Amino acid sequence: MVSKGAIHKEMKLATFAGGCFWCMEKPYEQYDGIHSVISGFSGGQEENPSYEEVSSGGTGHREAVQVTFDPARITYDELLDIFWRQIDPTDDGGQFADKGRQYTTAIFYHDEEQKNLAEASKKKLEDSKKFDKPIATNIISYTTFYPAEEDHQDYYKKAPIRYNSYYLFSGRGPYLKKVWGKK
Repeated sequence: MVSKGAIHKEMKLATFAGGCFWCMEKPYEQYDGIHSVISGFSGGQEENPSYEEVSSGGTGHREAVQVTFDPARITYDELLDIFWRQIDPTDDGGQFADKGRQYTTAIFYHDEEQKNLAEASKKKLEDSKKFDKPIATNIISYTTFYPAEEDHQDYYKKAPIRYNSYYLFSGRGPYLKKVWGKK
């Protein structure tokens, strides 16, 4: 479990639920200023849940990633922009092939500044009229984060063929390309 204040003073935490955590880890790891990205679970009641418990939908957790970043090199606003470009923010039932609360999107804010930035970012996306449906992503106060088992960490590196097949056939890859282009 990672609680508030568990990192070096110059680094900060950001926690995002974007459906399948495998698909959220890779995009963040590509940016300068990111110290680490951990796949895990946030927002539920059970302590130290397993992947099987969370994926069955019984713990109240969402699959999430926790990003440790250097705010002098990458801003929280930039992290929010990366987040929005990885998800379908209008789907309140899950993400792509994965359905259920455990796969719904959320921004878990760690302080009031993150809360304000997340709310402003969500409003900006709503005001852009890029989507025909309302933005369904929740903005929630962070409490705890539990890392997933080791075999789920850096899955895109450990099993690239399976990861790429999932990314394509879940509908995520084609959807993101259609909505955001190649970026």
